[in-house]
Amino acid sequence: MSFSTIFAFILLLGWLGGRMFKRIGLPSVLGMLMAGILLGSILNRNLPASLVAVEPFLKSFALLVILLRAGLGINRKILKQTGITAILMAAVPCLVEGAALYLAFRYLLAFSASVAGMTAFMLAAVSPAVIVPSMLNLKELGYGANKQVPTIILAGASLDDVFAITLFSIFRRMYCEGSGFAFAEMLHIPWSIIAGIGIGSGLGILLLLMFRSIKQIRATEKVIVLLALSLVMIEIGDHYQIASLLGAMTVGYILFEWENKIAREIASKLAKIWIFAEIMLFVLIGLSLNPTFILKAGWKGLIVILIGLAARSVGVLMATAFSKLNRKEKLFCVIAYLPKATVQAALGTIPLALGVAEGELILALAVMAICVSAPLGLILINRYGTKLLCSPH
Repeated sequence: MSFSTIFAFILLLGWLGGRMFKRIGLPSVLGMLMAGILLGSILNRNLPASLVAVEPFLKSFALLVILLRAGLGINRKILKQTGITAILMAAVPCLVEGAALYLAFRYLLAFSASVAGMTAFMLAAVSPAVIVPSMLNLKELGYGANKQVPTIILAGASLDDVFAITLFSIFRRMYCEGSGFAFAEMLHIPWSIIAGIGIGSGLGILLLLMFRSIKQIRATEKVIVLLALSLVMIEIGDHYQIASLLGAMTVGYILFEWENKIAREIASKLAKIWIFAEIMLFVLIGLSLNPTFILKAGWKGLIVILIGLAARSVGVLMATAFSKLNRKEKLFCVIAYLPKATVQAALGTIPLALGVAEGELILALAVMAICVSAPLGLILINRYGTKLLCSPH
């Protein structure tokens, strides 16, 4: 099947799946995810090389759009409100889950130290792609605005991956080089965060000067320039291991803080682009999943994943313990931090490619984690978000 035909099926099946699931009261992105799994089964995972080549770009583009939208709704007042809680939400749940999974892999599945660490932090990453759209929907409806709960989760989720991917990389290097844990490499985490904020701030200021100096530039043209330069920033960030997703949110923050009118115009256009980007992102994630791998993980795999989710929930409660959030809001934070998808889909194949003996099992665990946590998290967010967070009325 040609690239153009598969691309058409991705759009049509994704749109239909989203509409069908929305009609029965389930999140539309879940329908898109299922559409991808169905299409992958029909194609027997035989995708054209052209689609495989462009897939990483399409995923990055979709993530960029949603994180720019997230940044365009954050200002200085909101940042002051979220404060230390957002920072703790970025680090504590990931580290607690990673530590629990490391012990589970070491003593339940008898993985070596480096392979256990690699697998633990591959699974420990939360999914901004799943979480951010749900939080933006709640923000737009005004739920949790009094204590900025959706914003806390937005900021935390975008940084969570920095910790997970950095630690995954450290354990991968341990496996490849047969070396010990390098604590010095942990310094890469603050560097990555600071550099991400720095590069995002620089781009945001550049765009401000550009939009102010060029008269009669339409909102659509502003979005084109913003996306083009942001894609370059993402590319630079990936090359130098900078938290470029945080940089994207920072660009949005700079525009919203200093040019509110321009920011609102851009946000309106990005919301329309997201209709296309959302379908592409979640159908492509579904395409990368092979449900038959779940059987390879077995009951032990499911138990390990549930241990990880339980540990993450404890980590969220620890991160919010001294915040101003009430019990219902803390429970919502626990629910919102369940979904996994993009990082597991991207990193799940790496151990197998490295020749790790447990590579197939690790890939099966990545697929199972997505299939269990993404639907569960989405359904719970959709069902209880408006009940656990303060109403706008």
